[in-house]
Amino acid sequence: MIFLNYNNLDKETQTRLLTISKKDIESRFGDQLKAYAQNHQIDYKTLLDEEAIRNLYNYDYIFNV
Repeated sequence: MIFLNYNNLDKETQTRLLTISKKDIESRFGDQLKAYAQNHQIDYKTLLDEEAIRNLYNYDYIFNV
């Protein structure tokens, strides 16, 4: 779960959430993503960014108002 202040959804907070998601994806699927990127000639960083954004929908958020 990720706790957020509803009044603080600025660019910095969004960047922090994306960074957390990237680390999560890289730790769980890093080797698989690297192999996939290499086999399909895709940039690994781009693939990681796309998967991290997709992963944000899997988190449970709690907003403090």
